[in-house]
Amino acid sequence: MLELRDISLTVDRTDYLSDISARFEPGNFNVLLGPTLAGKTSLLRIMAGLDAPTTGHVLFGGKDLTGVAVKKRSVAFVYQQFINYPTFSVFDNIASPLKVAKVSKADIKTRVGKIAELLAISPMLDRKPLELSGGQQQRVALARALVREADLVLLDEPLANLDYKLREELREELPRLFRETGSTVVYATTEPEEALLLGGHITLMHEGRVMQTGPTLEVYRNPVSLQSARTFSDPPLNIMLARRSGSDMHIAGLSQSYSDTLNLPDGNYDIGFRAHHLHVAKPSKGALSVKAVVTMTEITGSESFIHVEALGQRWTALTHGVHHHKAGAAIELFLDPRDFLLFPAAGTAPLTNQAKVA
Repeated sequence: MLELRDISLTVDRTDYLSDISARFEPGNFNVLLGPTLAGKTSLLRIMAGLDAPTTGHVLFGGKDLTGVAVKKRSVAFVYQQFINYPTFSVFDNIASPLKVAKVSKADIKTRVGKIAELLAISPMLDRKPLELSGGQQQRVALARALVREADLVLLDEPLANLDYKLREELREELPRLFRETGSTVVYATTEPEEALLLGGHITLMHEGRVMQTGPTLEVYRNPVSLQSARTFSDPPLNIMLARRSGSDMHIAGLSQSYSDTLNLPDGNYDIGFRAHHLHVAKPSKGALSVKAVVTMTEITGSESFIHVEALGQRWTALTHGVHHHKAGAAIELFLDPRDFLLFPAAGTAPLTNQAKVA
């Protein structure tokens, strides 16, 4: 198990990481999710031993490895920007860590062949990296990390440069592969959808801090703060303002109100709801109606993204199928209060009785 205790990183008086404590279990698929500049790569480099934290400790298997050189650790690191030896063949690139470890030639051949088949690069083993496409070179770098069977595997957006089909295949295959090896794996991504597909255990990061950790689906359904909900929403989380009085929630700019049984204090709240919870057709008897103006429609084929202005906010609705609406058109949209995520407007304290999100 990899454990981080009170990790902070300050460079030239700038705080890159602040008071991070987290555990990453072997056999589980651990995902770091956060936007660009959230601190994911900085944290991975500290896990690997490439950089030392300003304060805090890194433990692996109960041993304090803080300050221990990376070459003395059983760790493999794959970056989004692939790194290969240009004068080596693809086979020799993949085999290089095994040769350093003095693995037998027969075992090297077997292990390289197995990982090359998994990553669909078997026909390329005799080529040089510069003869390959960018996506193929990234697969070589990924294969070199996987073939090591290291105790700790760190993956920094490793699929970003791959084609769609292979990326989908590997998202499905990687969790199973690492469950079998027993390695502790940490996978960094900026994409909430990718995090959901990978499953496992998630750590949400924002501006150098950990916002929330837990099983991926649980964190998605029950964000403890508005920032956690925003981090785990793509398209961006839709927001509206409301005031609670008794059991009634009054939404700013909307004549309708709704009642619920949540035991919440009176006050101002931010209501968050995801794009697929903004409906073009009335979903249930208790749904709220909202008048909106279309700003843009994006049609992907199987889905449509309808961007609107409503209640002084910019929202996005995600609908199945083709739904074309011209810019400037008036449209009626619907919201089911059971889909709402509620947060105190003045802070990010968790609400234990939040509505669940499907």
